[in-house]
Amino acid sequence: MPERLRPFFIKELEIAGKYFKVNEFRLSWYHLERAHILGQPYPYHHTLVHWKMLLLGIKIKDVREIIGQIPRLLVGGVKSFVGEIPVGNTGGSNVPPLRSLEIPAELKRIIEENK
Repeated sequence: MPERLRPFFIKELEIAGKYFKVNEFRLSWYHLERAHILGQPYPYHHTLVHWKMLLLGIKIKDVREIIGQIPRLLVGGVKSFVGEIPVGNTGGSNVPPLRSLEIPAELKRIIEENK
């Protein structure tokens, strides 16, 4: 991950963590999705977000999310490594793992300005 992009990624994870600690799981998830979009091209960062998504799924006892995160956790980093990612995908089991999505304008600007 480029050094200039890393602070934006870390900020999203920190915000997600703060909401997780106070049981604001929807807001935590929102920021994990944003971190996923930012970190998706980078194997370590991509895998880290899926790990955190799995932990959130376990915390809220969402079987669909737990089952959906396991293959994403195992394959996501590899897909990033070979450059075969569905750009803009938010990473949750509510979105098919190979579907590309439009990147929100704010995140697109952050990515473009911090390559």
